Amino acid sequence: MDYDNKPDGYYNDQRHEMLDFLPKNATKVLDVGCGNGIFAGSIKKRNNAEVWGIELMEQEAKKATGIIDKIFTGPCENHLASLPDTYFDAIYFNDVLEHLADPYMVLETIKSKLSLDGVVISSIPNIRYHNVFMKLLFRKEFEYKSSGVLDKTHLRFFTYKSIRNMYTNLGYEVLVHRGINGSKSLKPILYNIPFLFTAMDIKYPQYATVARVKR
Repeated sequence: MDYDNKPDGYYNDQRHEMLDFLPKNATKVLDVGCGNGIFAGSIKKRNNAEVWGIELMEQEAKKATGIIDKIFTGPCENHLASLPDTYFDAIYFNDVLEHLADPYMVLETIKSKLSLDGVVISSIPNIRYHNVFMKLLFRKEFEYKSSGVLDKTHLRFFTYKSIRNMYTNLGYEVLVHRGINGSKSLKPILYNIPFLFTAMDIKYPQYATVARVKR
């Protein structure tokens, strides 16, 4: 997979919109796909938390070393067994699950790593985003890009509904599930007129989800 030739800033995203989902009482956090640690640094600053990270790219993991308390380098699947059980109050997957061959297995395995009230927080691209969906529907186009919803390193594709189903089918209770970084274009609104505004999910390129293990 071509992770070396990503656009500038790909591993340097602060993701302020995802920080808003961090529980106030989360003091032990895992950031899967932590990049160079900039988001983890924001978590530490906000909650004075202990933050662990997993990062695929070695050069980015090295940059995060001085920020993150403990970091693992390589595919996240290789390090799940090394994580302590019932330890993390929050586990972040910011635009990570769609890159995995088996995100379902990862979400199932990660359950045992959560504290009693711990949550999984994810950001996942929406394949029904209007810029993608309408090109597929009307132009028959499905062209991969270097980043975004059709990032060529994505192995899985999701919608608003399939993200929720993934969590519930794995035994999670979904606490929050909403679109983020919504389009400022009028197109999603215009497209929705004949559908009586029942397809407003096309406005959002990503969906943020907060879920905990159903007990």
